[in-house]
Amino acid sequence: MLTSDSLKERLNQALQQAQTSPNSDPGNIREILKETIAQSAQESQEDPEKLHSIIKESVSATLDTFLEKGQESQEDITACLEGIIEGITYSKRQEISQNQAEIQRLQTQVDSEEQKLDNQIDTALAEIKTTVQDRSEKVKQAIDSAIHNLKDSEEIGLLQKRYAQLKAQLAVIQANLASRYGEEFDEIKRYLDEAKTWYDRAQQNPENFSKKIETKHQEFESKLGETGTALARKEKQVKQLLRELWNSLREAFQDHKDSGVK
Repeated sequence: MLTSDSLKERLNQALQQAQTSPNSDPGNIREILKETIAQSAQESQEDPEKLHSIIKESVSATLDTFLEKGQESQEDITACLEGIIEGITYSKRQEISQNQAEIQRLQTQVDSEEQKLDNQIDTALAEIKTTVQDRSEKVKQAIDSAIHNLKDSEEIGLLQKRYAQLKAQLAVIQANLASRYGEEFDEIKRYLDEAKTWYDRAQQNPENFSKKIETKHQEFESKLGETGTALARKEKQVKQLLRELWNSLREAFQDHKDSGVK
């Protein structure tokens, strides 16, 4: 592991390199700091004192490079601090990302099993209808009515819709957290894709759609597209767009709920 002095020297060299690079910009500075710090931090995840030392030396190197040379700018300092945080937390974020990928895999498996279950139920109900074909009309009508009520259960439909709404909201929250704590753009996009999938599920067969609710849904979809475009271009306003996306999603579902739409 790097010693305190060698780490600071390495950080100073990295920062000076970032300043003189043809691609010198806050984003490049952040990435260089993150990469420089991440390896040492990974070896020290379970040692708070060593992590504290890495943070201290990282901040000291930043001050030496920018403030003492009179080259400080708020944007560069912010990029340095972001790089320090991203480097220190890189290993733990990787673990979280792997766990989230496993959760997603399990969710996909659950969805698949639920679909198989639905198919089995449909097959069983169809078999029930076939079995009573030689019964009286009164019996057949009673069976048909019971099957219809079971399939169109308002409570089941409402629970499924609320679940989809919560999953859509959770995905947008995860996208915001990923942006806040320095996840890669691809990771944020994955959460947005997941939000869109669950959002579409929540809007299946909408009833009693008012003009206001329709407008809110259009606002959300527009904001989702705008955020996706900014992500593709890696533009700086992604964090602001993600906050706006969350607000538009919350308002869309809130208006839906207030209007009594199931």
